[in-house]
Amino acid sequence: MKKEFIQMRRDKMTLALIFMIPLIQILLFGYAIQTDVKNIPTVVFDQSKSQESRDILNSFTASGYFNINQVANSYQDVSRLIDSGQAQVGILFPPDFNRQLKRGASAPIQVIVDASDNMVANQAIAIANSIGLIKSQQVLFQKLKVANAPYDIRVRPLYNPDGITAFYMVPAILGIIVTMTMVIITAVAIVRERERGTLEQLIVTPLKSYELMLGKIIPYITLGYVQITVALLVGVLVFHVPINGSVLQLYLLTLFFITASLGLGLMISNLAQNQMQAFQMAFFVMLPSILLSGFMFPRAAMPKFIFYLSYVIPLTYYLDIIRGIILKGIGFQYLIGQVTALLVFSIIFITISTLKFKKKIA
Repeated sequence: MKKEFIQMRRDKMTLALIFMIPLIQILLFGYAIQTDVKNIPTVVFDQSKSQESRDILNSFTASGYFNINQVANSYQDVSRLIDSGQAQVGILFPPDFNRQLKRGASAPIQVIVDASDNMVANQAIAIANSIGLIKSQQVLFQKLKVANAPYDIRVRPLYNPDGITAFYMVPAILGIIVTMTMVIITAVAIVRERERGTLEQLIVTPLKSYELMLGKIIPYITLGYVQITVALLVGVLVFHVPINGSVLQLYLLTLFFITASLGLGLMISNLAQNQMQAFQMAFFVMLPSILLSGFMFPRAAMPKFIFYLSYVIPLTYYLDIIRGIILKGIGFQYLIGQVTALLVFSIIFITISTLKFKKKIA
């Protein structure tokens, strides 16, 4: 009677997951996924500090596509903010911007775009050029004697100037592969042993709970590194993806992502009652990782609530790490925040898994 009652409870939970997971995902992703990128973080280095430069900046802000939230004091500040990911666009005015306009010459405006995110870069480049064209037409209509376009928008894409999709997607696909493998395989690990009865053999051993958890994790860490190595070789040899940063740093920082993914899989395995539930919960984790982490759709285009919700997805931080090292060539000093977040995820997931796992027959 007791076993039948437990089975009924498990069946009800499985049915609830079957009906609730699609409903939640449709509502979440239908609201979150947008391809029209607005409020792109933008830094400004205005050496002119003139009314004309402020007028151009007002046009960038009024478009709704650029969120000017940083002011730089040097070109190095602009590079640092874009390298660190705090800004994706930089707008630079030369010191003689106002004087060139008054002389009737084309006044250059440099727009630096982080092209490591193709969708954001294409949107920013198109809108920046449109703003320059519209403002130039306005001035030409006011001063018909002017022969040259007043504003000369010079867009400079960084990191992936040719906009090659493979350079942007291959590093991200590597993160997806690791997530799928680590989460799904470990999600069914303890559940499978419980259903097969082999968990009893572990229970009678003198090992402690955390030692058992580590024993589940360590073999998969090796598997994760094998996958990363194969994926990197394919990316470099087949798709000619350049690795501009340190491969050693990439391998070291990847460890934090692997342990976070494994910890998440183990937590699911401890929470699920059977393999069906484990698969469903792992699938529920995978879709947000693919759709909300910035892998397919830019996070800058998401509503604020979804944008902040994406911070609880480990892949969000790893995409910054792998794209930053491979495409931008940046180092650990720019990725401290992402590494810290992954370390916190690893500790939380593994701790919950250890506490949930009890050395007794369920």
